[in-house]
Amino acid sequence: MWEPQYEKMPREELEKLQLERLQQMVKSAYEKVPFYRAKFQEVGLTPKDIKSLDDVSKLPFTSKSDFRDNYPFGMMAVPLSEVVRIHASSGTTGKPTVAPYNAKDIDTWSNLMARTLASAGAHSGDVIQNAYGYGLFTGGLGFHYGAERLGATVIPIAAGNTKRQIMLIEDLGTTVLTCTPSYALIVAETAQEMGIDLAASQLRLAVCGAEPWSENMRAEIEAKLGVTAIDIYGLTELLGPGVSCECSYKTGMHIWEDHFLAEIIDPVTEQPLPYGQQGELVLTALTKEAMPVIRFKTHDIVNLYPETCECGRTMIRMSKVHGRTDDMLIVRGVNVFPTQIESVLLSVEGVEPQYQIIVDRERHLDEIEIWVEVSDAVFSDEMRSLEELEKSVRAEMDSVLGIAARVKLVEPKTITRTEGKAKRVVDRREL
Repeated sequence: MWEPQYEKMPREELEKLQLERLQQMVKSAYEKVPFYRAKFQEVGLTPKDIKSLDDVSKLPFTSKSDFRDNYPFGMMAVPLSEVVRIHASSGTTGKPTVAPYNAKDIDTWSNLMARTLASAGAHSGDVIQNAYGYGLFTGGLGFHYGAERLGATVIPIAAGNTKRQIMLIEDLGTTVLTCTPSYALIVAETAQEMGIDLAASQLRLAVCGAEPWSENMRAEIEAKLGVTAIDIYGLTELLGPGVSCECSYKTGMHIWEDHFLAEIIDPVTEQPLPYGQQGELVLTALTKEAMPVIRFKTHDIVNLYPETCECGRTMIRMSKVHGRTDDMLIVRGVNVFPTQIESVLLSVEGVEPQYQIIVDRERHLDEIEIWVEVSDAVFSDEMRSLEELEKSVRAEMDSVLGIAARVKLVEPKTITRTEGKAKRVVDRREL
């Protein structure tokens, strides 16, 4: 274990620590963030009213729309001069969700990622090949700093260039691969095409996250790469990866409760549910300084299990994500909202506001195709005009979504109309 004094902390001591940190964080948010002060005042609440962990249910929720409404820095508790890094993820519109970090946040995150990697089975003697994307996405630098904090050797290769990835796995003696699960299978498949058996290499561990994946997919990764595949969980709004991680027993992801207070609620009534029941995960960041986050509604449907794990960790475990309460899709680790696509289509002349999003998995990699109706005038025009329109829509989509999406222009009235809520998304992936 990386920090057994916390990871194996008796429940009573852990909850005492959580309460102390919750009270400090609520006080800071109330005093330094106008958004939270206004939210507290709306319900007649002050920091002094938080006297026990059960009182967390009195606090207002935070949603993704709050980050959008306060874009870019309205949720911060420190001046911009104290911010040392900014990450971001896709929002429900073209504006991203901004995540600022001060120096203490980066230190906390690095330590939590070292703990995450240690829980997965990595150690200081490992050579860790980091194939998560670097940049605004939190995955690349999150794993990089965590691996360095662990004392491991890091290969910051990022995603893509798969043949080179395989060459480095062999030549540099990579022992741990960090990437999305779909990309792990791309690596395995490409190696097979090259006549290389990665199961015979020194590679022994794959730490995978940023997209949903099944036990069947885990079994395939493990068989084809000859590794143990471990699941992780995180959110940009909270810190990034490093919120929870499986251990070698693979009986759920341990939530690092000394830094995150977890609740499970009924997604309809928003009332707390007991451990074991399936509901929406709500998380409060207990130690995040630059941007406090109180009772964030993740929209992820999970189960929470409080029993001590066989590994000895006392922190609660969360199941894999069973689904979501909103319409967000995760495609190749990128958040995609139908509303983003709709806003692009409405800005392009010649297309109709009728569309459908087809998500499929080809060669283990998620693909997205957008079917969009065009007007009668455009469809009856010459083929060159259609090609130019398709190219224009595709370019706009790439710019907004941050991933390549195929665009298929279809005749008017092609997409099925329904009474009530339109079926915008067809997800053909078998998880």
